[in-house]
Amino acid sequence: MYIIAIAWLYVTFLMAATEPSVTAGILTFFFYGLLPCGLLMWILGTSQRKHKKALLEEELSQPDRTDSQAD
Repeated sequence: MYIIAIAWLYVTFLMAATEPSVTAGILTFFFYGLLPCGLLMWILGTSQRKHKKALLEEELSQPDRTDSQAD
């Protein structure tokens, strides 16, 4: 998944480098590269975040099994 994001950012960087002005290049890179790529990575990572949250909640709901009394 990350290789696709890196490739897309590389392509949009090259697109931005060919723009006639610096402002147009920055806007091209932001609106064609960073913004869509960030949104796509966030959407595709939703199931992984839910899975990690469920594991953390399961781990926190289990009672502590350490011995609190000194021997």
